[in-house]
Amino acid sequence: MEGKDPAKVIKEALAQTLVFYYPFAGRLREGDNCKLMVDCNGEGVMFMEADADVTLQQFGEILQPPFPCFDELLYDVPDSRGILNAPLLLTQVTRLECGGFIFALRFNHVICDGAGIKQFLSAVGEMARGLVTPSILPVWERHLLDAQDPPLVTFTHHEYDQKEATVLPLDNMVERSFFFGPDELSLLRRLLPLHLRQCTKFELLSASLWRCRTIAIDFDPDEEVRLLCVVNARPKFNPPLPCGYYGNVIAWPAAVTTVRNLRQNPLAYAVELIKQAKASVTKEYMKSVAALMRIRSKLLSTPNVIGSYIISDVRNIRFEDIDLGWGKGVFAGPAKAIDWMSFLIPTKSKKGEVGTSVPICLPALAMESFANQLDKMLKTPEIVG
Repeated sequence: MEGKDPAKVIKEALAQTLVFYYPFAGRLREGDNCKLMVDCNGEGVMFMEADADVTLQQFGEILQPPFPCFDELLYDVPDSRGILNAPLLLTQVTRLECGGFIFALRFNHVICDGAGIKQFLSAVGEMARGLVTPSILPVWERHLLDAQDPPLVTFTHHEYDQKEATVLPLDNMVERSFFFGPDELSLLRRLLPLHLRQCTKFELLSASLWRCRTIAIDFDPDEEVRLLCVVNARPKFNPPLPCGYYGNVIAWPAAVTTVRNLRQNPLAYAVELIKQAKASVTKEYMKSVAALMRIRSKLLSTPNVIGSYIISDVRNIRFEDIDLGWGKGVFAGPAKAIDWMSFLIPTKSKKGEVGTSVPICLPALAMESFANQLDKMLKTPEIVG
């Protein structure tokens, strides 16, 4: 690829990929009963190219959120953020002085989930490397997740409950990433009784982060708090969804408790709540969510983030495997946290340890308290039994 312009190569590859993924080039419209649909009008996606007088090394020894100058690496085009009647993809290629480049994008989550955007970007990479057809052809078939008729809600979906809750003050917000390698995970596992120490990394980290964050924000002890676990429901379908299906197949089951219970109980309490929430997701659960969307008004059809903390694990999506023609990226994944959402991102420490980076966004004083709470947990004596 020596001598080739990454902006030109990626722009052409995007155009070729959109022939197959043509809904991305359309616009979302609203039909009867607030039903969303794609107007496949070929208006296209937004593409920008830029040059930066910096090298990759200046972004830090460890590449992880928060990235400096992020707003310049993905320019927020005015009037491009809307759900309806707006571009479904916003992309930017920024060339660096060292010869490297940064490819950033923002996508409309109505169209696809993390696995879906990975499939799309992998196809862009294949086109950039000379293929004329994606190795995995896209499948639309959104009817496979439709609610039954008439719609029937068969589960309790606390993630959509509309309740009064403390709203974080958004002034003086700071973002910071925390690294969890083998040592940190081992220290957290010893806080669990023996029968829970085989829990997943997601369950362990989510429970620890939820507890530390709740304590740091200093909610009222009687307030209800929720952890929403982003669960990939693809493995729950039998027969499986068609290869190439790139729609949303994620659920947001909620672990629910009070601040007092979360603070006063050991870490095992939060782990058990999260395990139960994850286990509730089945094919029937997904159909029940679809039914709820049919019945409710548009304003009540998204998870309620007030009083909630959402954690999404993107480690298994393997964004880092995407090759746009110059080999695998040195970092690939979400670029930042939100005040109500964090991601588990694969990364390496300064020592080369493979681990997980978790970006957190909190008010400055709460961030200081969060870091102290986490440090205290890592130094707590082992629990046996």
